[in-house]
Amino acid sequence: MGNNPEFGLAVMNRVIKKAGAERVSDEASDTLRTILEEIANNISKTAIDLANHAGRKTIKSDDILLAYKNSYKK
Repeated sequence: MGNNPEFGLAVMNRVIKKAGAERVSDEASDTLRTILEEIANNISKTAIDLANHAGRKTIKSDDILLAYKNSYKK
């Protein structure tokens, strides 16, 4: 996602370890970070569209959930 990632590598490392990994490379953490930031960006853009369509400037939890369901829950 560019040179200024929003998520830290340590957070990604913990996520992967929490899923059951014993060891995690920095490259794996960085790859997960890139993917999750792309997903978060896509969901956010869709949620913004939903809020705008509803005449709101504020993004609500329901907007995020609906954007997620429409994009990633098939």
